[in-house]
Amino acid sequence: MKYVVITPVRNEAEFIEQTISSMIQQTIKATEWIIVNDGSTDATAEIVARHAAKQPWIKLINRSDRGNRQRGKGVVEAFYDGFAALTCHDFNCIVKLDGDLSFEPIYFESLLQEFAANPKLGIAGGGVYERLDGKNWARASSTDHVRGPTKVYRRACFEAIGGLVPALGWDGVDEWKALTLGWKVQSFLRLKVYHYRVTGAATGSLKSRIEQGYGAYYMGYHPLFLVARGVRYMARRPYLIGGLALISAYFLAWLRGQDHLEDPVVIRYVRQTQWKQLVGLLAGKPVHK
Repeated sequence: MKYVVITPVRNEAEFIEQTISSMIQQTIKATEWIIVNDGSTDATAEIVARHAAKQPWIKLINRSDRGNRQRGKGVVEAFYDGFAALTCHDFNCIVKLDGDLSFEPIYFESLLQEFAANPKLGIAGGGVYERLDGKNWARASSTDHVRGPTKVYRRACFEAIGGLVPALGWDGVDEWKALTLGWKVQSFLRLKVYHYRVTGAATGSLKSRIEQGYGAYYMGYHPLFLVARGVRYMARRPYLIGGLALISAYFLAWLRGQDHLEDPVVIRYVRQTQWKQLVGLLAGKPVHK
């Protein structure tokens, strides 16, 4: 199976060498790896260019600096600049990969084996580990959700869901669409991915919770599920205020009538699934997504 990789990056000079090293060491290398420099003001572009000069399958695309890091819309727009630059058109899988990761040499070979073994597997990835306390690595992902830093899409699934939406919550919308269409979504936790920049670290943990609230509204989350998720986040940093920010952003988006996913079939599936999970929570089972 052939796979191509697209990596939007902005100011990743501190970590991108580790990602490049991990990619070069893969037992099955990508047919093509497009790294989209999204207006970096550090040495990111220079580092990538140096490696691309030695590795013809690595290509650098430069975008102009918009002045700030833009989660959601900006990331997806950068991804599609990379998509447009692909010269390989007979790939089986397409990968959205962050530029601040490291993983074992068998990472992609193992995931391709999972895709080959299960024709219904549509989106997959490894178990993401982060230094949530700033020191120790801890798993920050579950089996039923593939984290945004490492998304591997079967091409047929990617095309069936219409690709990625340029909005906060893009890495949830893709999975809900896939699940609605009968595809399977799974993280294989035995395949460890080390994420050096903790999710939300670039924008701040509080702002990250606000963005998650907006994203949840966009995806059509059930209000009660969102509140339950917010209460759970109150026990995490930033304590109490993070969960309140998540809940407030969701309902503020609702009051403002902000843009949201206009697919009643997907939204119905999302809410039915979340309602079942809420019932499971009352029975002592964990709430996911």
